[in-house]
Amino acid sequence: MPHADRPDLTADTTLPAALHEEIVRAGYYPQLVEDVLDVALAGETVQAHLVQAETTFDSEVRRHLTVLVLTPTRLVTAHVDDHEGDHANPSSAAATTEAVPLEEIRSVTLTHVVAEPAAYESGRGGSGPSELNLVVGWGAVSRIELEPAACGDPQCDADHGLTGQMLPDDVVVRVSSAAEGRDAVRRAVAFARELSAATTRRAPR
Repeated sequence: MPHADRPDLTADTTLPAALHEEIVRAGYYPQLVEDVLDVALAGETVQAHLVQAETTFDSEVRRHLTVLVLTPTRLVTAHVDDHEGDHANPSSAAATTEAVPLEEIRSVTLTHVVAEPAAYESGRGGSGPSELNLVVGWGAVSRIELEPAACGDPQCDADHGLTGQMLPDDVVVRVSSAAEGRDAVRRAVAFARELSAATTRRAPR
């Protein structure tokens, strides 16, 4: 029963059971995550999803949750982070969603890290990667990788400046079997396959 002064965000649509279970399993403000996703999805069908929770340690423990949801027309992303509160509310979280039309996605980059590649078993029933890095770019954020430039003369010790490349870096998700388990890596590979297929079906500009 919705609160009298709070809109019922789940009246028009509910998340699929599998997505709901993974959000609850992540254990990071699940109701908040589901509400912001529900608003961003706006009733669209969920075709595939990926939930990735991270905990980092610096001067304090910081938590972060990334959810990627593929619909027939968009990639919906949700990021939830611990947020610096104030005296009245020391506990705070920030939840940000973005909905990107599939035709706007410029690249889907996958790095498969394989342990003992000589013993790698091919096929979906094989051992698969031990780690997957998924980078999705649509031009909102980019990073520049620089390295010292060199010439073809191996005896040359002159300073040739720097060379580099600009890479799309809008969403980066890293899933490791050592940290999250092999099933988590398989789910990430399955989502990456669905996303890659969806970008090939997008309408031409």
